[in-house]
Amino acid sequence: MTRHVDLRSDTVTQPTPEMREAMARAVVGDDGYGEDPTVRELEERFAALMGKEAAIFVPSGVMANQIALRVLTRPGDVVVAGRHQHVVSFELGATARNSSLQFALVDDSSGELVREEVMDLIDASADHQVPVAMITVENSHMFSGGTVWDPDRFAALARAVGDRPIHLDGARLFNAATASGRPPSELAAPATTVMACLSKGLCAPVGSLLAGPTSLMATGRIERKRLGGAMRQAGVLAAAGLVALDTMVGRLAQDHRRARTLAEMLARAFPESNYDPATCVTNIVSFDHPQARQIAHELTERGVWCATVAPRRVRLVTHAGIDDADLEFVGEVLVSFTPAASTR
Repeated sequence: MTRHVDLRSDTVTQPTPEMREAMARAVVGDDGYGEDPTVRELEERFAALMGKEAAIFVPSGVMANQIALRVLTRPGDVVVAGRHQHVVSFELGATARNSSLQFALVDDSSGELVREEVMDLIDASADHQVPVAMITVENSHMFSGGTVWDPDRFAALARAVGDRPIHLDGARLFNAATASGRPPSELAAPATTVMACLSKGLCAPVGSLLAGPTSLMATGRIERKRLGGAMRQAGVLAAAGLVALDTMVGRLAQDHRRARTLAEMLARAFPESNYDPATCVTNIVSFDHPQARQIAHELTERGVWCATVAPRRVRLVTHAGIDDADLEFVGEVLVSFTPAASTR
């Protein structure tokens, strides 16, 4: 078999032997009745890590985001978001389909929302525009290359918007915490609700969690059922999540180190992209190139599996399945790699 290195996403990670063992011996119950002790333990652990009152275990990050939107808004409301956030661009229109909400979009090319732009949208209610009901942010910010929000600027945004709720899409919040040296609870403090995925860099096979006030999480359980996410003996999955929290957070720094090495390789290979590898602070390498899709296709054919997140934007993601030998292979491919002449 031809060698390949899978850098398409950190969702391709495999559960560890310890996770598989924990799943096999998990104590379970019917979570639909709130009777699964392993699920309850996972939810309580996550809520404490986030500094929130309660949490809900759900099958996916998309569902966690969608539940948050449903409990914090009413149909027809306006939600401020960055135009490249996952909830806007990568959930197949779920927000409109599930919640009948409108997005008011601002530039998030830096990975953050500019406070002044958010406030302009809020102030526009004085000009007969629909009032802003909530704000949603993403940390780390996938599209910009795993950028980490500055905690002080996030706190300043929360103060500026007053009592409007904020949802934090923290699919890779543990990466952001590792890169910033701040605990997840500090990064999540300005948010009303926060979600994080267990099935990306933390290697669990399934699952995300949503945390927030107890009253909202009670409503969230109703919305989870409406969306088809109420699971039964889900402790089998939650057991892997507990192992993920216990054993996989500490190793994320290795992914970040390898991503920086990869970023430096790619900056040398594609100088025309003007990509600055110093901007890579977590596990995502992402850069613009006019031949992005062609580059991703041709690298994949050579064994460096990667993908695009926009017509002219390439993305590569390091994770627990990538080691230094894999990066050496990538370097060997890149040394002699030049994309074929474009036919466009």
